[in-house]
Amino acid sequence: MTPKHMLAAVVLIGGLPWAHAQDSKEIKELLQASGCLSCHSVDEKVVGPAFKAVAAKYAGQADAVDTLAQSVRNGSRGKWGRTPMPAHSSLSGD
Repeated sequence: MTPKHMLAAVVLIGGLPWAHAQDSKEIKELLQASGCLSCHSVDEKVVGPAFKAVAAKYAGQADAVDTLAQSVRNGSRGKWGRTPMPAHSSLSGD
């Protein structure tokens, strides 16, 4: 899975009320298999922000998917508080 695919999943599951139930199930399975749900959930902050919060923060930004994909792949600091997100460099490129 590429970081961009994962972020498309985040946007779908977190920010689009019209996402189909089947899509949501498949997306949740994809996020679980990739380890995303170890630190994130759809509705509530766990270690990292909820997917709905991420979708809301980046809504309408033309470069959101690229920006977030880079954060997932390379890790990030300071975007959501003091806890850094580790790099997930094992995910394939775009």
